[in-house]
Amino acid sequence: MNGSSSDQMTKSAGNFELFLLNESAGEKKITEKPFAGMSNTSDFVILKEDHTIGNLLSEHFKQHPHVMMAGYKVAHPNVPEVLIRLQTDGTVTPREVFIDVCKQLVASLGQLAQNFTREYELRRMATAGDHDNAPGGGANGKP
Repeated sequence: MNGSSSDQMTKSAGNFELFLLNESAGEKKITEKPFAGMSNTSDFVILKEDHTIGNLLSEHFKQHPHVMMAGYKVAHPNVPEVLIRLQTDGTVTPREVFIDVCKQLVASLGQLAQNFTREYELRRMATAGDHDNAPGGGANGKP
């Protein structure tokens, strides 16, 4: 055998480090640091994420009425963290906008999941009905 099973277990456990937080070491998913260079601006660091979440959040922040500027960057492809800079007009804090946009996204994605499931089930029932009405075919090929 080329490698021991313990080597393979170690390698596969290491793969999970790319997206699971080490809570025992005090890792937090999101941290906020106020940005001193601009008023009403914060930098949010999101661990174990990449361009997908950075772009999604950044684009939704830009649609928020109280956001003046929003952008993100991934420092290096091998470092799974995203930095999002968010500036508001001062009527709400960047943290409040961050929470509000996340709640809206969760609601939107929940609605998408419901719609997808409904359409999938309807299509499955329609396909099953087509099979039942086929010549010579009820359930198990019996009329």
